[in-house]
Amino acid sequence: MAPDPVIQLERVTKSYGDGAGKTQVLRGVSLDVPRGELLALVGQSGSGKSTLLNIVGGLDKADAGAIRVLGHDYGATREPALARLRNAKIGFVFQAFNLLDHLTCVGNVTLPASFDRGARDVDKRGREALGRVGLGDHALRKPSELSGGQKQRVAIARALFNRPELLLCDEPTGNLDSATGHEVIEFFRELNQKDGVTLIIVTHERRMSTIAQRVITMRDGQIVEGDQAGNEDTGGPA
Repeated sequence: MAPDPVIQLERVTKSYGDGAGKTQVLRGVSLDVPRGELLALVGQSGSGKSTLLNIVGGLDKADAGAIRVLGHDYGATREPALARLRNAKIGFVFQAFNLLDHLTCVGNVTLPASFDRGARDVDKRGREALGRVGLGDHALRKPSELSGGQKQRVAIARALFNRPELLLCDEPTGNLDSATGHEVIEFFRELNQKDGVTLIIVTHERRMSTIAQRVITMRDGQIVEGDQAGNEDTGGPA
């Protein structure tokens, strides 16, 4: 029996702008993602990959279509409840590290606790998250003291702080050199295989397809291919 879908999308559409300047970014996208899958989402720039990821994460709203994530019907979920879902069960990793320079590494990692008044053992959990990405001894350092790869690891630790069931990654290796990017890719593989976290990774990194259980190709706002091999030329970022 197949695992229950963590994500169910049915005929999702999204446009930006008005009138003659209106641009349709998603054109009736339907997609199911089972629990525990590592999915790579690829395609040329402007194909709609990042928009789709943002809609799944509740950072953007679709114009039409049905969206169900982690058992929550987005059409029937108000923003406060959606915000709680994002904070508790969905982690985000972006190409830009989005770290606050005035905070230490552990301070950046524990930022999600600021949205949860009942959070406990915050510093301990933050240090544990840093330890998971190999930066346990960097807790009190500032982002300015880190390499690009280390900054991305802090960003990943922040995404893991609340032990999310779903991790959404938008070009997570885009600002990293080849060797560091490979380390991050291997970490995602371990996170998926050992911890069972469901991952969707928007990427133009060909090596990502070697760890993905499924590769979905998007073009002009639609899914045009889904396979195991990832042979499509993925082009640039969304």
